[in-house]
Amino acid sequence: MSELASSMIPAPLQVVSARRESADVVTLTLDAAAQPHAFEPGQFNMLYAFGVGEAAISMSGEPANPELIVHTIRSVGAVSAALSKLGPGDVLGVRGPFGAPWPMNRAKGNDLVLLAGGLGLAPLRPAVYHALAHRADYRRVFLLAGARSPSDLLFREELARWQQSQQITTLVTVDHANQDWKGLVGVAPALLARIELEPLRTVAFVCGPELMMRFSVRELLRRGIAEERIYLSMERNMKCALGFCGHCQYRESFICKDGPVLSYQRIQPLFWLKEA
Repeated sequence: MSELASSMIPAPLQVVSARRESADVVTLTLDAAAQPHAFEPGQFNMLYAFGVGEAAISMSGEPANPELIVHTIRSVGAVSAALSKLGPGDVLGVRGPFGAPWPMNRAKGNDLVLLAGGLGLAPLRPAVYHALAHRADYRRVFLLAGARSPSDLLFREELARWQQSQQITTLVTVDHANQDWKGLVGVAPALLARIELEPLRTVAFVCGPELMMRFSVRELLRRGIAEERIYLSMERNMKCALGFCGHCQYRESFICKDGPVLSYQRIQPLFWLKEA
């Protein structure tokens, strides 16, 4: 069977655990011991809910452990709703990995800023794992994470550990706080004002809602970060993962095979246009 043909056939993998992150977000861990799925931070899989359909979902687990595949899924449509209902012992189909990853090598020797809004923390989580596992490759590492409310924060236990870590500077904020919240209040891009940046020695990875990413890019540019040092994860209407269907065409690029991670310099002319 050709590589192209095999990439179209989902592998059946069993759910090991399903962790509820928030009311509409679940993290599924899949057993891939029989067929390890090595991936790079920022890549995605096509997950198939049998009888319902497929959806592109970024990996959110540990790149160094390809025998366990982790995906964090928000229930927003028929496929993601079906996937979100799966539990231990259930089986789903997996195709991948696909797409361009976060350029971890490009960031070597530089300060690394990881800026996440909402579910955008999931595709950036493997980059955090990689940076911690290869800590000597980077100067300062900043994780700036925001969510709508405290109950919407992902990976809360890990965020708490990273906030206590001496290896990474972690700042967390929420748009709207309750009386029990003791942390920062405000939008994720505003966290950039709380860190000192060396523009010529900084690479930034940004993932989140497109409005949040636009404000983040504006602030990064204002702080002197060059266009070619800013990378964004774009996830628009990916259907086939191979650039065949055209659903995710972004002028001359296809998000599924040329992205989802793209440099701001490459997509700058289109980035400020709202998705139709």
